[in-house]
Amino acid sequence: MRVRIVLGVVLAAALLFGLGALAGRPSGGVPAPAAVEPDRPQGTTRLVAAIAGYQERLKKVPGDWTTWAALGEAYLEQARVGADPAYYPKAEGALRKSLEVHPDGNAAAVTGLGALANARHDFAAAKTLAEQALTVNAWSDTAYGVLADAETQLGHPEAATAAVQRMLDLRPGLGSYTRGSYDLEQHGKRTEAVALMQLALDSATEPADIAFCHQHLAGLAWAAGDLTTAARHVSLGLAADAGTVGLWQVKAKLDTAAGDLTAALDDLAKVVARTPTVDALLDQARLLKVAGKDPGPSLSLARAAHSLFTANGGTDDLGAAALELAAGDATAAARLAIAEWDCRQFGEVADMVAWTLMSAGDPVAALPFARHANALGQVDATLAYHYGMVAAAGGDKETARLQLRLALALNPKFSPVDAPIAARTLAALES
Repeated sequence: MRVRIVLGVVLAAALLFGLGALAGRPSGGVPAPAAVEPDRPQGTTRLVAAIAGYQERLKKVPGDWTTWAALGEAYLEQARVGADPAYYPKAEGALRKSLEVHPDGNAAAVTGLGALANARHDFAAAKTLAEQALTVNAWSDTAYGVLADAETQLGHPEAATAAVQRMLDLRPGLGSYTRGSYDLEQHGKRTEAVALMQLALDSATEPADIAFCHQHLAGLAWAAGDLTTAARHVSLGLAADAGTVGLWQVKAKLDTAAGDLTAALDDLAKVVARTPTVDALLDQARLLKVAGKDPGPSLSLARAAHSLFTANGGTDDLGAAALELAAGDATAAARLAIAEWDCRQFGEVADMVAWTLMSAGDPVAALPFARHANALGQVDATLAYHYGMVAAAGGDKETARLQLRLALALNPKFSPVDAPIAARTLAALES
């Protein structure tokens, strides 16, 4: 099967990583699956068993460099699944041990270190390591995946697309399809992104992989305001693997849009119990504030999560900026966001710079960053809202009207706080 991406156009010869229940909740809300959520997802259980197997093998054969590399990759996956950066040093130790035992021609260990660098947000190092791995093995689809992730986050869209395309050429499958879908999404090619993610779903066999694909299909539907389709994918994904926390995050958005804040907060409680990341805890804090409850404990935990990430080798000025903005210090948030921008010119970073500068009272300086955040054409109501509000404050009323109309047309319920502001601001501009 050959899949081709050309700046958002998918060409393929044949085209990463229970519906009945929907009748029980009106207005786009999603009911929880009937089965009791397991304490540990199936994928996590298998991962723990794999790590134990690798460790036992290395006790018997300590010079097995391939198993050292596999153990490092498993530790990295454990960090991702459990949102536990404490596994990063373990992953690095195992991967470097693999290189110590077998320093020449060890593409697996070098690629693993590249993936670790991506996880720690050192995207420049990840790019270098991926390129080093490719000099050893030019046919490594895994190394191209690491390179694609790094180029994307560094704000190099053409290089990212080229790396994804090479990965697709070498091994069309779940990892390359999902990355291809994300690349298309970044370029505003939603229809093609959905088609490629559906292809990823068709190729998935493990419950966690099936749930992962449904999660991203739900997210694409949500971004376009198709709440019915988003709810269908959430239900199907949770039926496959109720431990996939990203599905509960989308469900929280759907329940909020349906006006059921109690259900939405329950959804987010599941997320932060399993993966207490900065983003998830900030989502919880924002929704608690909307519900008239104290967001303080969630904000404190978000700061602790950020400290844990940085203590284990991570760098994240973008997360730090979000924390400062949530705490009400827009000036500090803007300074941190600009520091992140100096390292990587990715659209998400540009959006944060624009919004923090706007919040700090400098919409004129914010406007170029808002333009950059939307330059590739990604279909996202929040991006359009931020651009519209920055343009309105900066005096560009025509752009403000266009972007606020777009935000509300895409998803009139994209935020319980921001959507009403968008509607009021647009009404004032049009009057």
